Amino acid sequence: MASRAEQLFIEALGYFDAADYRNAELRLREALALAPGNGSILTNLSVVYWQQKRFKEAREAAERAVATNAKNVEALLILAGSHLRLGNFSDAVAAYEKIVTLEPNLVDAWLSLAKSLAGARRPLDAVNAYNRVIALRPDHAEAWQARGERLGELGQISEELRSYDRAFAIKPDLPYLAGARLFAKMWLCDWGNLAAEIADLVAGVRSGAPVVEPLILVAIPATPSDQLACAKSWFAAKFSHLVATSRPEPQPQDRIRIAYLSADFRDHPVGFLIAGMLEQHDQSQFETFGVSFGPYRETPIRDRLVRAFTHFIEVSDRTDEEVAAMLRDLQIDIAVDLGGYTRAARPGILAGRPAPIQVTYLGFPGTSGSPCIDYIIADRFVIAPESRRYYAEQVTYLPDCYMANDTSRKIGRLPTRAEAGLPENGFIFCSFNNSFKITPDVFDIWMRLLRGVVGSVLWLSAAPTNAIANLRREAERRGIAGERLIFAQRVESNEDHLARLCLAGLFLDTPHYNAHTTAADALWAGVPVLTRPGATFASRVAGSLLTAIGLPELIVQSEVEYEALALKLALDGALLSEIKVKLTRHRSTYPLFDTARFTRHLEAAYFEMWQRHRHGDPPQSFSVDVLPVTGRWGETSCEWHGHC
Repeated sequence: MASRAEQLFIEALGYFDAADYRNAELRLREALALAPGNGSILTNLSVVYWQQKRFKEAREAAERAVATNAKNVEALLILAGSHLRLGNFSDAVAAYEKIVTLEPNLVDAWLSLAKSLAGARRPLDAVNAYNRVIALRPDHAEAWQARGERLGELGQISEELRSYDRAFAIKPDLPYLAGARLFAKMWLCDWGNLAAEIADLVAGVRSGAPVVEPLILVAIPATPSDQLACAKSWFAAKFSHLVATSRPEPQPQDRIRIAYLSADFRDHPVGFLIAGMLEQHDQSQFETFGVSFGPYRETPIRDRLVRAFTHFIEVSDRTDEEVAAMLRDLQIDIAVDLGGYTRAARPGILAGRPAPIQVTYLGFPGTSGSPCIDYIIADRFVIAPESRRYYAEQVTYLPDCYMANDTSRKIGRLPTRAEAGLPENGFIFCSFNNSFKITPDVFDIWMRLLRGVVGSVLWLSAAPTNAIANLRREAERRGIAGERLIFAQRVESNEDHLARLCLAGLFLDTPHYNAHTTAADALWAGVPVLTRPGATFASRVAGSLLTAIGLPELIVQSEVEYEALALKLALDGALLSEIKVKLTRHRSTYPLFDTARFTRHLEAAYFEMWQRHRHGDPPQSFSVDVLPVTGRWGETSCEWHGHC
């Protein structure tokens, strides 16, 4: 290094030590002009950029430094870290792998490698990297927690819980650990100390502590106020740095441009529900964009969804900021987030305010708590007018049920009871909810029903092995043989799933987090659903479905009524048959499964949102007027045209 360059370099270090990164940068750039390609200058320049959170420039300087010395660990760390911060996970993995080869005992590098692998959707490799962190630092609570999260993605719930237990023993107040640990226990139906742990979580939310994420809170007894506080806290902690200061203005176009954002354009409840609605969209009025960031696999429903959109765009390899920029470039008028705070969702995209109107719909049964979401699509059952204050969004009320349904879904060949693993005789109570929705209060009722209906069985959805063992053990504790709980095996197609549902006599809903898609499946298959609504969105969905299909008599208001009506329906064959006949008749004459009518209502909602914004009005709650229909799953006789 020439003497002047050396002097500038030394001055830069002085400024750096004083945290004067701007002057440090100026001296380093001047030194680099005198000594181009000098590795030390480039490395320190990358560090200065890093300190200023200018990650693209840090990456470029680090790349140049590494080009002069492939074993420059300091520059490699800046390079890898910049890739990670920018969401370039595969590049981050490659850089961190070089680092741990050079420095195999560098804990922070292994930890960041694991995070990068998780971002690159390689959860098993991430678990192995966390194992290396733990081997080097057995007391690394954050690694134990993150390891548990990746094991959960792999479906290894028992191992997930064990990992959380280790983290909890080391540092019980880690952010969001208590909630994740409780949720894993709920998946396994491990109800030891459940009430106390739920009470602790709710108390933590009310105190403002980061104890549970929104998706988990909707599954436990909590109030709408608790859920709003939790969602606001979660958004602030995770996404507030992405919030844009202004929204784009809508551009004059022939059609309203709607982008649907989801990880679930696949064999997933959301995919099955929305396929018919997307196909029914009026292409003369709406230009639709499917923005997909989920796992990709060729299946009939995937192909159907792709064809239904005007445009379908894969963005799994793009960062939130890049996807937001793309939506701005496409001049999207309305962006609809179909994921909310579900596992693979990406709320950070809409935090950047890429569209003038932003909506949350369907995938997450609760408020986003986000200042960047203008509307939540609901109905007057799932969000009663008096509950509106517990939603950060303005509420758009559809006139029937908020949930899209697809009337074109086929029901496969009806299996025999033996083929479905069911006894040849006896009443079949059914609840195809995920195991985490089953709580001791409703399970007590179910066991009393089995006791009261001789020869009956409870048919449940497939569950983790430990959950099956725990539920059967809980049944035995209540005096019911564990064999009377029958767990359905996974089937290849949705058609087969719907077909086997037809064997059930009565679907028993769970109170705190209802059956949603599964309740719609049961009704479509002709199986009555019994529900007891609560105060939250997630606890009122089945009631909304039953209202929209004209079966309000299956909505009860107390545990006592729930148990009494279930018992009556199981023992009174004539009454149950009467309800099933009514259900069969109503499927083709009531709004729930009228996809065309639903789509026109949804489009009317979009049109109202768009018009309000175009006229300079702020988002405001509103109700969509009922559109006339004729015929079975009637074609609308009321058309609306023009919006520009």
